Amino acid sequence: MRPVAVAAFAQTTHTGHDTGLAEAELILPIIRSVREQSGLQEFGFTCSGSCDYLAGAPFSFVSALDAVGAWPPIQESHVEMDAAFALYEAWVRLQHGDLDSALVYGFGKSSMGDLREIMTLQLDPYYLAPLGLDQLSYAGLQGSAVSSDVKKIARRSWESAQTNEFALRLPEPVETAPITDGAAAIVLVAGDLLRERTNLAYINGIAHRIDPHYPGMRDLALSASAAAAATAAGVGKGHVDVAELHVQFAHEETILVKALGLGAGTDINPSGGPLAANPVMATGLIRIGEAARRVMDGTAARAVAHATSGPCLQQNLVAVLSRES
Repeated sequence: MRPVAVAAFAQTTHTGHDTGLAEAELILPIIRSVREQSGLQEFGFTCSGSCDYLAGAPFSFVSALDAVGAWPPIQESHVEMDAAFALYEAWVRLQHGDLDSALVYGFGKSSMGDLREIMTLQLDPYYLAPLGLDQLSYAGLQGSAVSSDVKKIARRSWESAQTNEFALRLPEPVETAPITDGAAAIVLVAGDLLRERTNLAYINGIAHRIDPHYPGMRDLALSASAAAAATAAGVGKGHVDVAELHVQFAHEETILVKALGLGAGTDINPSGGPLAANPVMATGLIRIGEAARRVMDGTAARAVAHATSGPCLQQNLVAVLSRES
């Protein structure tokens, strides 16, 4: 496969309330930041991740393009998912060989609506949505199937977040990801651009897998799709210094650590993770950015990033990043 690396990462200072900024205003500062970090003003491909239900407007991602600049016309795509999955699309696009750079960004303003109601609308409309179960209800079902010390996990995330300037200043540990507004962006480079830069985090492996949508068709105490994605991405081929996991509920960490085969020597969510800040549709991309940042600053030689979507860890994406291609 063609080598691809993370060249820049930026995120907003996340908030637990509506700042009054439109999506384009929220995104603009981080787009400027990754352009400055990467030295690139234009990108061969642009891909974003967001959710129109959060904004309450159809095709809200189109207006957000004002922050990027879409004239003259650009090659652009969008996923109605976390932007980590947009990064996967951009990685695939760079494999074609005709482009050497990609801009990926994600954004969400959960404060504008009822997140529990919005997430329920993503369920199967015939059998699951009518039950009225939201993400907390499903998390409760999964949590009851897992034996984990959620209070210890929550406290560790809270303590880690105290040194992260982008996280919320929560007064005490929480076991459920907080309502958060925010955005993030990443620049990917390939081809000739790899030779022009030295401070990169190479994506040595990336894969995503999906479990059945219906929770009753799988063992909620396990995550077969996360384990399959980890195997495909090559997580077990070496020691993992840092793992940034998309843990929206404390018990999910126990499931993911087992599924990814992470050992005691791996630092889990040193950024604080989603239990410290959870800007929906950007949280998974931030896990990739935080993992890449630690590779780029020398804190980690090899890092793993994880992103998820759907009820009870239904869909899982895993990426392995390191200093060397």
